[in-house]
Amino acid sequence: MKNKTKKMKNFPFISESTALKLLRLCTGLLLAAHGCIRLYAGTVNGFGEFLNSKGFMIGPAIAWFLTIFEIAGGLLMAAGILKKWIAAVFMIELIMGIILVHATNGWFVVGYQSGGVEYSVLLIASLLLIAATGNKR
Repeated sequence: MKNKTKKMKNFPFISESTALKLLRLCTGLLLAAHGCIRLYAGTVNGFGEFLNSKGFMIGPAIAWFLTIFEIAGGLLMAAGILKKWIAAVFMIELIMGIILVHATNGWFVVGYQSGGVEYSVLLIASLLLIAATGNKR
């Protein structure tokens, strides 16, 4: 039993700085993938029309900007470049997504409810931590 307890003291077996790098890498790649799938699936203009229906005057232009930003910004953030600024823009985008889409669907993404805010909140918390880690890569 003592041997197992000793091993668990070292869990998760990586340093704090390595864990933060992994968080930044995974979060950046997840956000880049979000833009990539919108581009691949050809839904950018549909996203723009949705934005127009919510009162944005130039929805398709905003949709194209966000799609390109998600891809480029996600990759740059994963690489540790301009991460504070990129994280701030992503947080604004996610907050707008909560306001425009997810808040009316409740908290949960799947299960009890569908399409809720929980995933966006988790991403915002992750982005806040990434931004707080300073300018170190």
